[in-house]
Amino acid sequence: MGNGTEVNPAKAACFPICKFIKWHATPEKFYIEACDDGANDVLVIDRVSTEMTLSGIKDIPPSGVTRPICGIMGTIRLVAGMYLIVITRKRKVGDLFGHTVWKALEFDVISYKKTILHLTDIQMQDNKTFLSMINNVLNTDGFYFCTDYDLSHTQQRLSNTSPDFQEMSLLERADQRFMWNGNLLREIIAQPELHKFAFPVIHGFIVMKPCCINGKVFEWILISRRSCFRAGVRYYVRGIDSEGHAANFVETEQIVQYNNSQASFVQTRGSMPFFWSQRPNLRYKPKPQISNDTNHMDGFKRHFESQVLIYGKQVILNLVNQKGSELPLEQAFAKMVNGMENGLIKYIAFDFHKECSKMRWHRLQILVDAVSDMQEEFGYFMVSSDGKVTSEQSGTFRSNCMDCLDRTNVIQSLLARRSLQSQLQRMGVLHVGQKIEEQADFEKIYKNAWADNANACAKQYAGTGALKTDFTRTGKRTHWGLVMDGWNSMIRYYKNNFSDGFRQDSIDLFLGNYTVDETESLTPLHVQKDYKFLLLPVIMVVAFSMCIICLLMAGDTWTETLAYLLFWGMASALTAAVIVVNGREFVDAPKLVQKEKMD
Repeated sequence: MGNGTEVNPAKAACFPICKFIKWHATPEKFYIEACDDGANDVLVIDRVSTEMTLSGIKDIPPSGVTRPICGIMGTIRLVAGMYLIVITRKRKVGDLFGHTVWKALEFDVISYKKTILHLTDIQMQDNKTFLSMINNVLNTDGFYFCTDYDLSHTQQRLSNTSPDFQEMSLLERADQRFMWNGNLLREIIAQPELHKFAFPVIHGFIVMKPCCINGKVFEWILISRRSCFRAGVRYYVRGIDSEGHAANFVETEQIVQYNNSQASFVQTRGSMPFFWSQRPNLRYKPKPQISNDTNHMDGFKRHFESQVLIYGKQVILNLVNQKGSELPLEQAFAKMVNGMENGLIKYIAFDFHKECSKMRWHRLQILVDAVSDMQEEFGYFMVSSDGKVTSEQSGTFRSNCMDCLDRTNVIQSLLARRSLQSQLQRMGVLHVGQKIEEQADFEKIYKNAWADNANACAKQYAGTGALKTDFTRTGKRTHWGLVMDGWNSMIRYYKNNFSDGFRQDSIDLFLGNYTVDETESLTPLHVQKDYKFLLLPVIMVVAFSMCIICLLMAGDTWTETLAYLLFWGMASALTAAVIVVNGREFVDAPKLVQKEKMD
């Protein structure tokens, strides 16, 4: 429970950031001008030395090219030299305690160099590929920022900060787990006097909705912050790294504001935190592999020690199948939790697919009821209308399935609704005995927002929208929803096998896991595959095409036609079998990541 101390939502606001910015360019320099009232500072970037300095408006030459921008994402070095990444278009999401939250919609990647004619043809091609990778990440929907508010921390963490913390710039105090442009802003972060020209950008999902129940208007907010540690795509990034960072780790916070009071409920999701992999190999569902030559407990303990330190007690909700290829993962997870012998961590396995088979989605209530006492114990963060902290959240539900997407989001939405029910009753929005499920207008907003959250997280990790969103949106499973799940599963299959290597390379380049060395004559992009891996698909396509032709253009006798069909059919089948057996060699694998990151 709370200690009765006062908390001011404005504590998240601190060091002044430029809200209105102009970019000026001359052949020698870039000038980033702060256009706020009374502002006189200018960030100067030397296009030759790449040095960043602080200057005044009087130093901006009148002859330069000028355009307004929405903010600086950062800088990155590619084959052609340094590039400046700026936000060129934004959309207002809403206001959080009086601070405007923006979604970045469009970006521009601007070269310091005036020409790339000094590059060889190979270097030009590599530079073009690296630029495509940067744009691939920037075009992945879900970048958000605020110029005068700290979006990277939960309400409870912000309420427990020191005066020194509140005096820091947003760049200094941002949670590094969720600051997706941290690598791009290294040079600016190193110079405190330049901090006013940049801000943290988070990746994930934010929705802010004004709602009304019983004539009382309140603000309902959902924020999902995606971690940039062990970030990547489905199949190529699973489990944890040596530091204990889990793949696809997302912190989701639900916030309610009403009559100057506020409440917050936080949940997390993340890949099963031990060393396992599931590399694509052309099969629809590759078999997951648990590493046999790694000490799992070291990384496992690091992960949960960090989680307990940040979030308090942990209740793990493992939603994977308890049979088939997923069973060994569930057993390993349970064994490691028991091996820790930590009373602050509780493990609950719930076979989502088995329990909800044959459209029995009402059985999800079994899990919600099973954890109800723990949810009551954990509570939520709450601040009264007079600014007093009346309660704090003492623990967190950490949910996961295989991808931590579809099944996970369904369960999180149910737990969040239960917390919201209590919050709205304490705030006086809901009358005693009223249920959120009975408020049709709000229920529609709530369900659609959680379904949109599922889609956003799924597109960022798996490349398609989420599955099972028909249940999240409507509260029941539909046959049309099953059809759409099938369609999304097909798209996932294609992307996971034939385009995710490029996506993984893009993320690693963007986050600084791979850095471009201008002195290298050949980058890792030039990985040559054995000729047979280029030839076999051609043979299979030709053989299959000949089968079709034989059917359409029958021979003089049926025995002749059958002979041709058998020959080309066997050629097609044998070639396909060789390709499947060597499936890993035919998928689009990352070229920039180190081997230990993928295994």
